[in-house]
This record gives sequence, structure tokens and C-alpha cells, in this order.
Amino acid sequence: MTRKVAHLISHTHWDREWYMPYERHHYLLTEMMNDLLDTLDQDPRYRYFHLDGQTIIIEDYLQIHPERREQLEAYIKEGRIIIGPWYILQDEFLTSSEANVRNLLIGHQDAAKYGVISKLGYFPDSFGNMGQAPQLLKQVDIDTAVFGRGVKPTGFDNVVIDTNGSGYESPYSEMYWSAPDGSTVIGILFANWYSNGNEVPVDAEAAKVFWDKRLGDAGKYASTSELLFMNGCDHQPIQRDLGDAMDTAKALYPEVDFVHSSFEQYIDALKKQLPDDLVTIQGELRSQHTDGWGTLVNTASARVYLKQLNQRCQTLLEKGAEPLAALAHLASGKAYPHQLLTYAWKTLMQNHPHDSICGCSVDEVHREMVARFDKSRHMTDTIIDESLQAIAGQIDTVSVASWSESSLPVTIYNMTGWARTGTVRVELIAAKSYFKEGPNPPAIAERLAQLPLNLDGGVLLDDQGQAIAVKAEDLGVHFGYELPKDKFRQPYMARKIALTFEAQQVPALGFKTFAWMNGAAAQQVEAPQSSLTVTESGMANAHLEVRIHADGSYDLTDKSTGRVYEGLGVYEDCGDLGNEYVFRQPDGDVALTTKGLPAQVKLVEAEACRITYEIKHVWAIPASASELFEEEKRKMVPFCKRTASRSAEMVTLELTTRISLEQSGKGVQVSASFNNQVKDHRLRVLFPTGLAATTHLADSIFEAAERDTTPAEEWINPSNAQHQQAFVSVSDGKIGLTVANKGLNEYEVLRDGKNTIAVTLLRSVSELGDWGVFPTPEAQCLGDQTVEFAVYPHQGTVVESGAFAEAYQFQSPWFHTQTPYQHGSLPATYQALDWSGPSLALSAFKMSLDHDDIIVRLYNLAHQVEDVTLKPSFPVSSVYQSDILERRHQQAELADGQLSTTAGKCEILTYALQPKQS
Repeated sequence: MTRKVAHLISHTHWDREWYMPYERHHYLLTEMMNDLLDTLDQDPRYRYFHLDGQTIIIEDYLQIHPERREQLEAYIKEGRIIIGPWYILQDEFLTSSEANVRNLLIGHQDAAKYGVISKLGYFPDSFGNMGQAPQLLKQVDIDTAVFGRGVKPTGFDNVVIDTNGSGYESPYSEMYWSAPDGSTVIGILFANWYSNGNEVPVDAEAAKVFWDKRLGDAGKYASTSELLFMNGCDHQPIQRDLGDAMDTAKALYPEVDFVHSSFEQYIDALKKQLPDDLVTIQGELRSQHTDGWGTLVNTASARVYLKQLNQRCQTLLEKGAEPLAALAHLASGKAYPHQLLTYAWKTLMQNHPHDSICGCSVDEVHREMVARFDKSRHMTDTIIDESLQAIAGQIDTVSVASWSESSLPVTIYNMTGWARTGTVRVELIAAKSYFKEGPNPPAIAERLAQLPLNLDGGVLLDDQGQAIAVKAEDLGVHFGYELPKDKFRQPYMARKIALTFEAQQVPALGFKTFAWMNGAAAQQVEAPQSSLTVTESGMANAHLEVRIHADGSYDLTDKSTGRVYEGLGVYEDCGDLGNEYVFRQPDGDVALTTKGLPAQVKLVEAEACRITYEIKHVWAIPASASELFEEEKRKMVPFCKRTASRSAEMVTLELTTRISLEQSGKGVQVSASFNNQVKDHRLRVLFPTGLAATTHLADSIFEAAERDTTPAEEWINPSNAQHQQAFVSVSDGKIGLTVANKGLNEYEVLRDGKNTIAVTLLRSVSELGDWGVFPTPEAQCLGDQTVEFAVYPHQGTVVESGAFAEAYQFQSPWFHTQTPYQHGSLPATYQALDWSGPSLALSAFKMSLDHDDIIVRLYNLAHQVEDVTLKPSFPVSSVYQSDILERRHQQAELADGQLSTTAGKCEILTYALQPKQS
């Protein structure tokens, strides 16, 4: 008979910030690390410590104790302190695909400085796990993942829960976990949580009670005789007397081998005994086979403002700073700012731990997060500005025959993966004077203000001499300054104009230059007629017709299919007795809606490029929960058992919605602004699709995840909210409706017979929740709020129709530079990389640290093989297959300057393009 082996793995789960502010946790971290180093010095029986899978702990500790660097480094190199593979332990669903990749990449880079890295997919407390995790792990040579949530059985505080006796997804705590592309890793569930070996007693009598239960619990789910016991928990001080406790256990249980172990040792032993009947779990691990209360999905709507800031910062890095810096390097030789980008990513990722980006910490934590978002964005914006100036300095505007020296060229940049058409607004300097050129700034300003601009006589031309319909505005005189690289700052006053126009077919990963021209010659060219029209009750273009109702809802007619989607954009409000983790509607509470509520509808913009209506609702809703709610929170009444209701007092919520249709738009873009003075509630916007479908697609990490609209039978939570990144989509196979968003990560497809898409705009709560009483008044999100979303009807599914690209572009900003009238090496319209692949999305265009290769990453949203081509516009000496660590693998062949390949179903492809040295 095989002997049982009890592997005790000492660890800490170090939430960097949570129920206390960061610096309080930081203080405790230094204590824990000092104790760890001292114990490793003093007790040879204490062999290993797993440093929670995140390298940021090292940075945080050495910030306080740099004098212990050599000692720490020595234990890491000896393999006694195990680090990596992540930089932080993130929430996988609330951070972007590329943020998850950068987390692994930077974690590996940091760990490599010490010479060793843990090759373990460590997800101890993620609030659900991304379906593509096995593919990402296999790309970094990791074949095993451990996780605490997402699959039954689940355990908390060493209690295993079998909901309704319905059985487990896996009969064992060990299983296989497969990604949509087929990549498979060994999956190990903390079936008795990651604290089942915590605080092992030294006293024999107590140890007997402890180990009788723990050995039985672990053996109940283990598929082999190798039993896993996690010696530690959240912010747990290390157990300094563990050696004595293990000696006690060995004396009590001579038939069991007790080993102070590491994950590497445990997994090596486990692999030798894995049985043939392990279950394979597919895709996302979202705890769908539980009662639905412990999935913590509503962290996606806690403190929505954090999610919006995060989406903006991520997108500016991925679809701004990185590709623009790569393009600047290719165009001008400007050094790619590797270290600055890493700093911006690290600062951003400090907000990505699951108790941070989830919005489920105390108020002090989230105040500090806002400052971190600002710091990351300020660095990112500077990298963008510097890159834009370097590129603009190389654009040839003199060679465009229809432009002249008096024209004002402006370049529009599109860093998304597809050619893009859309409305842009740019500000240009028509004239300026430096302070040294005049007696004083007021006099300069007065002189500039008198200049005749003749905006009505101007025209905007593209580089083919075609006139573009444009709205030109005089912005007056403004202060500005330049920071030259070779002299002191240069302040000036400038006369500015603003141009609003439709930039058509700006190439992917490229730019298109236009020129504003004054004078009589400009009037000889007329812009083509716009298809955009104001109708009696709304607006229309070649693709869509929008009809706005008296209650502010709107119908959307898709002219390509004839389908009319009725009653879109109704707002819904209900009470919330939950917390930052969980939404809980009061018993008997009936949601209020704006359906039938009279609204003020006003046309506020009617230009050739865009029409916008403003819709105002004045809506009376309950001010908060009833007084009983405060008492229930103080007494720690579980959220499921709270009996409070909404208050009788009513408060006015004024909603201002702006709905826009652009000349070439295939959907409508919407923003909603309001000043929230209501507490304890949830606000959503509703889109009844009227389509028959049992599943839907939601943008997730490197995939469009197909999810059941009706949850598993174990699910008793009335709400079935889910995570999204850029979009959620319902289709009956022939037609579909997709709703895109900016930082609105929670949605639900309602089981109302209409498959209504409900997107959460705001959730106001007043406590952290979980294990104690932690008031969080700032989680009520009082004050001014603005949210943005877009609605796209289409044929087929969101993937088949290509509507996913519209959703991704909706999240991505345009960039522009005023460009000199100059000779240059780049044409007025340019594309760095031409690529094709009908169901693929471009995820990254950047440079690698090790080789300065251009890294191109794409992923296939389809569950079928697709042809892919890559054709760079810059000279390339070699192309290599790569991975998310940006390593060079097999060399790929270029034929006539083009790479032709295929992408497997749901495959993540990375290529490294080595530019030729000039």
C-alpha cells in the first residue's frame, strides 16, 4: 500500500491592500519577511517558503529593508524562497488581455534577476479564472495551475460545500484544465482552501484533533496519496515552530510522511501517481455550479469609477504608448522607452490585485488607487506625446500637390488593428507668438485676437485633394509652452481653432494627414454630400435609422437586415442591500424604470459628420435603504438574510443622455451623465434584443466567451451578472445586437423572454463585506458620474460580422498632431503593418526588451482555423514565431515581404519581426 505523504507548503497570501490601507499592510509585510529570513537562518527544518506568486512583494520589502537584499537574494537563489511567476496576483476578468500578459512578462523579468522563477500557474484567490489561462501558461512553459475558486467542490475556512448534493464538477481536487484552443494543464483545486494546514499544533493532544480532521478532509478529494496542506493564510505571520509541530505529527502518525515541501516537489510527486480517470474542465472557471452567492462577480460593478480609470489607462498603453513608440522608433530611430513603459505598467498593475481593482477594500485604498492611475497615465501620456512628435517630424507634407505653405496640416493616428472611420475633433494653432517676441503676454494676446482667420472661407483637404466636410471653430487666444531638448522652456500665446470632421479610412497601425486651408482658392473645392440626416423623430445614415421616443428610449433599425430593435436605452434602478462583493436586491423590491417617464429630447448637434440628441430625465427614486439596514450591518446580518427595504424618502436623479450617430457609423454612441445623491442602489441600462438564443458571447481575456444565459440548476441567486471586457452580444445566428462599453465590466442577459442585455452603470454600497464590519461610505459613489456605451446591430454573430472590431475601436482613443509643412521620409498616409484574418483581433504592437524586435500579437476569436497574413511596411531581416514572453522560436518565412500562416481555433499568436538596421 502506498504511503500517504503530507506536503506542508508554507506561504502567505499577501493582499497588498484590503481591509487596511496599503501602508498598514506594508508594515506587517516587513515584519513577516523579517521573521521569515530569521527563521530560515535559525531553523534548518524550515526548508521552503512560497512567496505568494508575486514579485512585487520583493520590491515592497526592499523599499523598507534594502540592507537585507543579499540575504533575501541568497535564499531565493538557493530555492528556499520561491518567487514568481506574476508581478501581482490580479483579478483576471477586470484586467485586460494584455495586462494579464504584462503581469506574467514583468513577473518573469523581475524573477530572472535572481536566476530562478516558480513555474506554477498560481491563482489562489482569483474571483474566477479566465478560460485562456492554460494557453497563456503553456506559452511560458508552465504545465500546472493551482486555484481556489471556480470549480466545485469549493471550500472556505476548511469547510467543503456541496450545494444541494448535486455533485462536483471534478470528483478530485486534481483535474485537467483545458483552454478553448486545446492547451491543457494540470489543475489543482484548493478543495479545503489555501489554509488547510494553517497553525499546526505542537501539543500532541491538539495535533491529534487537528490532523485527524485535516488528513480526512484532504484524502476525501485527493486522487493520489500525495496530500496538500497549505501552511498559511491571508497576511498570516509565518509559523516559526512548524518544525516542532511536524515532529509531533510524525510521532502521532508514523504511517504518514510529513514533509516541509515546495510546490515543485509536491507536483513532481503528484504527476507520478495521477490516475487515468481525471476529469477535464473546459474554459472559464466561474463557479457556475454553485448557489451563485459566493462567485463575487458583483465586484465588477463596485466603484465603477475605478474600472473606467483602469480601462482608460490600459487602452492608452496598449493602443497608444506602445504602438506609437514602436512606430516612432521605426520612423525616426527614437529609442523605444522600455524602462518608462515598464514603470507605467507596474504603476498601473499595482491597482490590479483582486482586492484593489475589484473595488472591495476600504476607502483609503481606493483613494490611493486614483493617484496611481493618474501617475501611470501621466507617464503614458508623456510617452505618447514624445512619440507623436517624433513621427510627425518625419511626415512629408510638401509633396502633397493640393497643399500649400500657408496650410495647417494635421495628422490623425489610428493605433487599432483595423482601418478606422470616425469623427475627430482637433485643435490647431493658427498663429502664435513667443513671449520674447512682444512686450508682455496681454499685448501679444490682443494682437493675436485681431488676426482675421476667415474660417467660413476655409476648407479641409485630404492628401488626395478631396474636400472633407468640417466644422471650424475659433477658440481664441490661449497660453502654451514648449520644452525644447536643447534650451530653456519657451512660453507663448497662441490663436487656436478647432476642427470637427470625419476621418475616413485611417489605416490600422498608421496615420492619415489632412490640411486646413484658408483663402479664395480653398473655396473652389466642395465636400461631398453627407448621407447623415435629421429625421422627424431622430436621425439616420446609410446603415441605421434611430427613432427616439418621448420617454427617451430609442428604436434602432438596421438597414442591412431590416430588423428593428425597439425600446433600447431604458434605465432601471433597484435597491441594493449587498456590499462591495455582492449585489442583493431587497425582498419584494420592484425595479423602477424610465419606461413611460416623459423626457426632454433636444437636438444639440447637426453636422455633416455627426448628429447628437440630448435626452434629459428627471426621475424620483428612493433616497437609500431603510433605517433597518444600518442596524443589520452593525450586527453582521448576512446579506442573504437582510430584511431592510428601500426608504420612503424620494430623491431626484437627473440623467442627461447624449446619443450620437456618425456619418459612417454602424452603431450609436451614447454617454450618460448624472449627479448621484442616491445610496444603496443599482442603476442599469437595458437593451431588449428580442432574439431567440440560449447563449450569448461576452468579450473576455483573449476570447469571445460563450456563456449560458440560464445558469446551472444549483444557481439560486436571482441575479446572474457576469464579467465583460469590451462587449456583450446576443445573436440568433442570423442577426445580432452588440453593446460595447468603456469600463462597464458588469452585465446580465435577462431571462425575460426578450434576452435583454442589462449593463450596470453604477452600484452604490456602504460596506466592504466579507469577514467583518468595514464601513465604506465612498463606495456609494456620490457625485458626478459619466458613463459611455455604444450599440451595434449586425448580421450573424459579433465575430462573424466583424462587429467585435467596432467594439474594440470604441474603447480606443484617436490621436493627432499638428504637423509642419515640411519634407520627410514618411508619406502623408502610412500603415506600419498590413495584416488580415477575418476573425482575428490585434492585441499588441510593441518592441521586445531582449532583441528590440517588433512584437505583433493577434488572437483568433473563432472556433475554427483562419488564414492570416502579415505584411510589414518597414524593412525586416527575419521573422520568428514568438510567445507572450517575447522569445524567439522557429524562424518564419517571408514571401514577397509577406508572412502567410494560419491561426488555430482560439489561438493566441505572437510574432517577432526583426527590423533591418539602416
